[in-house]
Amino acid sequence: MKIVVMCGGLSMERDVSLSSGTLICRALRARGHRAVLVDMFYGLEQYDAPAETLFEQLPPLQDVCVEAEEPDLEAVRASRRWKSPSLIGKGVLEICQLADVVFLGLHGACGEDGRIQAALDLLGVPYTGSGYLASALAMDKELTKTLAAPALAKLDRTYTPESRCVDYGEADIPRIAAQTKLPCVVKPVNSGSSIGVAIPETREALERALRDNLKLGRVMLEEYVRGREIDVAVIEDRALPSIEIIPKQGFYDYKNKYQAGATVEICPSDIDADVERRLGEAALAVHRCLGLKDYSRVDFIVDEQGGVCFLEINTLPGMTPTSLMPQEAAAAGVDYEALCQKLVDLALEGKR
Repeated sequence: MKIVVMCGGLSMERDVSLSSGTLICRALRARGHRAVLVDMFYGLEQYDAPAETLFEQLPPLQDVCVEAEEPDLEAVRASRRWKSPSLIGKGVLEICQLADVVFLGLHGACGEDGRIQAALDLLGVPYTGSGYLASALAMDKELTKTLAAPALAKLDRTYTPESRCVDYGEADIPRIAAQTKLPCVVKPVNSGSSIGVAIPETREALERALRDNLKLGRVMLEEYVRGREIDVAVIEDRALPSIEIIPKQGFYDYKNKYQAGATVEICPSDIDADVERRLGEAALAVHRCLGLKDYSRVDFIVDEQGGVCFLEINTLPGMTPTSLMPQEAAAAGVDYEALCQKLVDLALEGKR
């Protein structure tokens, strides 16, 4: 098949996406597909030949390393030769229309928020993952929790932590900090890969975290729940074996997620069978109530009393060398190449 693997884009998770996309493209080529890696933001500006020739003469793939710090998006924007306000690069939609399916290796804004999904829907091009509306809902942490709470309340010892979202400016920071119970979790409402996330224990640290997030928009202030961080992936309406995440230092931030050796990951998790069952039920409940399709990954804390605490859900989970969903799939007997093929098959089944 002719497959476009779309990655990159103009997102704080750009580097993660490039790493995911490169591995996905390699796996699909190993399966015999004519897979082309396309950066959503740069597009085909470096190619002079017609787009269809890329499927015949597959461009070589370069190794991509996720740096410890987030990318400089202004530098990325400035380096694009095509000076257009469009977040979709030159030739991207044209080559997508030539493909049998688009594999979305995007992460974060303009990848998981439903906009590119809506564009592909209008073009009639099948793609991996959930549709535009479910993607948009799941990208907003506040909406996700509002929709998921009733479903989780029906499950045994399962809940989501108390939280509130704030729109604020510099002048509002001291007041917000004074009104917030500590410790807490600070996280942007529409971001992933732990970008902007902090766990302040003092008013001063909370004020710093709020200042750091001013450029990222609305922020969620969430109750801090002590416990074990465990994720559960869902594929084809089935919960995979859970994976426990234990950072060697600090919490599971951007650096600890993508730097090899920074985090201990245990899959399957060494937890009680009843807790594993409840985690799977909760993951499926959130996946279904949001109307997600084919696959997702759900983040939990198992608290000190054995309760299952839902944090958030990811509609396009990472597929990098350190990502969690491929490890869970492997624990279920599905290797990386087979996982990529499965997601393509599901996308085409949904189109039919």
